[in-house]
Amino acid sequence: MLEIPDLVRAGCVCSSWHTAYTILRSSGLYKRQQTPCLFYNSESASDDAAFLYSLAEKRIYKLTLPEPLIRSRYLIGSSNGWLVTADERSELHIVNPITSEQIALPPVTTIEDVKPIFDDSGAVQECALMQYYGEEVIGDLCVFALDKLRDKLYVKAFVFSDCSTGSYIVVLIHNPFYQLSFARAGDSKWTWLPPNADYEDCTYLDGNLYAVTSTGGIDIFDLTGPVISRKVIMDDTKDYIYESIYIVQSPSGELLQVWREQNVIPIGNEDAPERDLSEIKMETRKMMLFKVDMATKKLVQIKSLHDHVLFLGYSQSLCLSAEQFPQLKTNHAYLTDDERGIAFWKNNRRDIGVFNMENNITEEIVLSQCCCTWPAPIWIAPSLAKFSSAVKK
Repeated sequence: MLEIPDLVRAGCVCSSWHTAYTILRSSGLYKRQQTPCLFYNSESASDDAAFLYSLAEKRIYKLTLPEPLIRSRYLIGSSNGWLVTADERSELHIVNPITSEQIALPPVTTIEDVKPIFDDSGAVQECALMQYYGEEVIGDLCVFALDKLRDKLYVKAFVFSDCSTGSYIVVLIHNPFYQLSFARAGDSKWTWLPPNADYEDCTYLDGNLYAVTSTGGIDIFDLTGPVISRKVIMDDTKDYIYESIYIVQSPSGELLQVWREQNVIPIGNEDAPERDLSEIKMETRKMMLFKVDMATKKLVQIKSLHDHVLFLGYSQSLCLSAEQFPQLKTNHAYLTDDERGIAFWKNNRRDIGVFNMENNITEEIVLSQCCCTWPAPIWIAPSLAKFSSAVKK
């Protein structure tokens, strides 16, 4: 079974092969799991273009994406071959950069914590962000222009296949307080998941949303029924927030937590009386692995990934078998920058590289052309899969 770039090239050989590729692409039936690629922008490209760096081939591919211009969007998630983007009005889309299929998500004003403010003509001019914590209001509302709301509101997003509808479900971690909302295909508004907060990462298994908090707790939400229930399967495992925490399923089905510890690295004149945030870089210095023991509700530390590989960042967290993807390095983590205070600063150097879990050394990914720091690069596993924007009856 071919990688998707190989399929594209095969479609250029002759007319009959091109016809076969076109049918395969339009059907959305090519399901082979792909080696993740780095999705990024470059100053040398137009505002509607982006690039994929293939780890399998060590080769770069140029892509043209539909409007709004990709250079103007924030990248807040990547799952199952789809990007989640926020445009200059803070509206969300999912877009498949391989097929150029794009679907608008429910309006930002339908998120529970967001209240629209209208101008004299009745158009939305600004939005107020409420300060809910669970179901309690604990602070004053903050008002943002539409192009500034995304800076404060969005944390991370995920696109999961929804077996109950045959389409997709998008899960959003958002402010205030890193809460959860979700939307299925065809929904006109976001559904809020109170009462907890402080979520860092999510995964979706058999109709259940697994969400890990910044202190290591894990909640499960059953999203299949008419009434959404929440179950705590692991209490907080630490009292302080220092590392970034990820939740991921291994190829064997085990649930893992990954803790990523970063240092702040100053860049430029160290003797300057004040340092601009654009002059610092976050650098991964240590990672810890834990298996989630569902029976005892405890974390069991793992010393090595062995023949497995991690992908971490603003993308959905992945744990892959290096046997299935021999181009990847065993016992390594492929990282992109997701420290939110840094990742949304356009001129910062990014914490991107291949982290050796044995010696804590990061190897840089060297590209043949300059990689823009904005939008922040993100991992994506290319896919030809198609989603319907309407729910199947």
